[in-house]
Parts: sequence; structure tokens; C-alpha cells
Amino acid sequence: MPDLEVLQQRLGYTFRDVALLELALTHPSAAHERGAVLQHNQRLEFLGDAVLQLVLSAELYLRFAGFCEGALTKARAKLVNRRMLAEHGRQLGLGEFLLLSRGEESQGGRTRASSMADAFEAVIGAVFLDGGFEAARAFVLRRFNNALEQLPVLPTIENPKGELQELLQAQSSEPPQYRLVSATGPDHDRLFECTVEHAGVELGRGRGKSKKEAETAAAVAALALLRQKTDASSSSQAK
Repeated sequence: MPDLEVLQQRLGYTFRDVALLELALTHPSAAHERGAVLQHNQRLEFLGDAVLQLVLSAELYLRFAGFCEGALTKARAKLVNRRMLAEHGRQLGLGEFLLLSRGEESQGGRTRASSMADAFEAVIGAVFLDGGFEAARAFVLRRFNNALEQLPVLPTIENPKGELQELLQAQSSEPPQYRLVSATGPDHDRLFECTVEHAGVELGRGRGKSKKEAETAAAVAALALLRQKTDASSSSQAK
């Protein structure tokens, strides 16, 4: 397993018991290959999932007083879907550090979305056991803060691209422009990143498993930014 100091820097958390982090990165295939001698990360994944749900449920409740139960549930589901969790795992580079069986390694397990999502939740569980709830909460909120800031517009918008275009064309006849920034990953698991610009200014950036999905995510980010600017302007005028 590579030097975990690098990973701890990425996590923004230093383990007192590094064995917990090693366990979070141990894929079940490695344990099965070596027999009962080696534990794996599924128990930590179970714990991390519960901690993640609690932290985000509480944060949504506190941040969004205007959301009903249904909107809160929908917002949380958007945050903790498996694709989102896998993306967090990829951003942290967890695949570099996974302990896999030789068979899983040869079949692309190091970049598999399910492995990334499972390891990410297991890391949350490991942080919780090592540093307690506040340490785990701080880690989760650092990872999800950008997504949380976009949520005020998510539960109510069915067509983000259409709403963004309507909003911008009320100010100018120029339509928003979407641009593909990157397309990465193997053919069966591509990740697209797009930006949306208006009058030469980037308003939002988003990722998705298709170009259309990435453009939609970029539109959501742009709507969140524009809403923040509107709210800030209203607050300053009220003063």
C-alpha cells in the first residue's frame, strides 16, 4: 500500500490509528484471497454510511428551514447517491491506495465506481472511530460544502437549462453557452465536465456521466450562483 501520509493530506485529517485508514482501504477481495487473516472495509462502510446520513440530514435541516420533509429527503438523496460518492472517492484518489486481490486488480477494480464509493464511506467510518463525531462531521462538510451551496435550487427545478436561459434572456438576448471541458475515464464509465458561460463570464461548472448531464449540473451551479447574488443584493438594499 502506498504512503498514506499523502492521502491523509488530501483528506485534511491525520489519523492517530493509521490501521483504521488501512482497513478502510482494504477491499473485500483482498481479504477473501488471503483467508480469514485479513479484515476488510465493509463494516467501516456500514458505519460511514450511517455517519454520512446523520451529518447531511442535520446540515440540511439547519440550512434549509424552507424545505419540507419531501424536499429534504430529495436533497439528501442527490448528495449521497452512489455516483456522487464514487466521485468523491476519485477526487481523493482512493483508488491509488486500495488493497485489492490480484483478480480484482486485473479487472479494473482500482477505478471501479462501486469500489470508490465503498472506500469513501469506509474512510468516513474510520475518521469517526479515530477522531469522533466532530472530526467526521468536519470531514463530510468539507467534502460536500459546494454541493450543499447548490441545493437551494435543486428540489424545485425540473428543467435547469431552460430556467437558466429564461432568466438570462430576461437581461440580454444572448443565450448561455455550454462548453465541454473534459471527458475522462474508460468508455464504460466516462465522466464529462462542462461549463456554462454568459457574455464571456463562466457562471457554473458541472460533471456527469453524459454531456447532457454535465450541462444540467452546470446550469444548476449557475442558478445557485445567480440566486446567491440576488439574495446578497436584496440584503444590501434592505440595509
